[in-house]
Amino acid sequence: MKAFFEIAARFDIDCNIEEIKPLGPGFINDTFIVRTSGGAKYILQRKNHIVFPDVPGMMNNIVMVTEHIKSKVASEGGDPMREVLTVVKRNPSTLTEEEKELPYCDLYYKDAEGNFWAMCVFIEGSVTYEKADTPSLAYKGGQGIGKFQSQLSDFTTPLSETIKGFHNIRWRFRQWEESLRADAAGRVKDLAEEIGWIESRKEEMLRFWSLVEDGTIPTRVTHNDTKISNILFDAEGDVLCVIDLDTCMSSTSLNDFGDAIRSYTNTGAEDDRDLSKVGMSLEMFKAYTEGYLSERRDTLSESELEWLAFSARYITFEQVLRFLMDYIDGDTYYKTNAPDHNLVRTHAQYKLLRSMEEQYDKMVEIVRNF
Repeated sequence: MKAFFEIAARFDIDCNIEEIKPLGPGFINDTFIVRTSGGAKYILQRKNHIVFPDVPGMMNNIVMVTEHIKSKVASEGGDPMREVLTVVKRNPSTLTEEEKELPYCDLYYKDAEGNFWAMCVFIEGSVTYEKADTPSLAYKGGQGIGKFQSQLSDFTTPLSETIKGFHNIRWRFRQWEESLRADAAGRVKDLAEEIGWIESRKEEMLRFWSLVEDGTIPTRVTHNDTKISNILFDAEGDVLCVIDLDTCMSSTSLNDFGDAIRSYTNTGAEDDRDLSKVGMSLEMFKAYTEGYLSERRDTLSESELEWLAFSARYITFEQVLRFLMDYIDGDTYYKTNAPDHNLVRTHAQYKLLRSMEEQYDKMVEIVRNF
């Protein structure tokens, strides 16, 4: 705990630190809440530099994105300290001469063990939800991501690629082919049906991605992890801001919509063994889409609107591919609780994908109506 106090003191906090406690389960980063003598609270995170090899570039992405949004919020008479994540920079007096030579050195601290640390302001009175279980909450979640993207629709500065090939299906298919060739766990011989699911959709998915590559579908700022727990709400249930910006990169904004639909609309669990429970709720799709387009319709291009519904199929297909690929590789990426856990996930996500494909015409109609 003494080490945590010393790390937190590297950042530009006015008051004395009184308490540091763990916050949340920490699936990717280790997160702590810092309480000070003046009553202010901060979030201290140990960033996972295995998942994010370029932490300095990641932190610079976050600062550029949040400063852009802050200017928008301020110009509209809002409260930038509550409606945008605020990064706390290093205390200049704690920077060594060696650190001053490093890129974006004031945005993080690297300890003696090679761990990267960053800090942001804790937003008082904020509420989070682990799951969107009602259409009204799905609508609010759509509003949150739509507002975030709309505020950044005129942001044109290139962002660092913090995770190589994220949501790039061409890159995923290269990994896929390598996995099949290596067959590290000796499982390929038993997966003819599942491999067929992937191969039968390969051309369609690459055709969609080629529209991103040639600019038909524009590249914008994407959050890339749009589950509802990454949105802060106020006590009245209205959206405050989007958080957990580590994965912010430049890609198609359709990724964010598709990823949200994948998580919001699933009537079962991501790893449900009872496939009869798994499917896409059209009611939840409609609610999220309405909320999203209430904030975003005027800043989306015609090509983005045309492919909006398809993006849900694209991202869900990618997740089927990634779960199956990890099973073939011997379960090296995702944490598992059983030998067949990744295969169970594959089957559950495929059932969700099939449900989307069966309802696709209705999904397209809903987008057009809004």
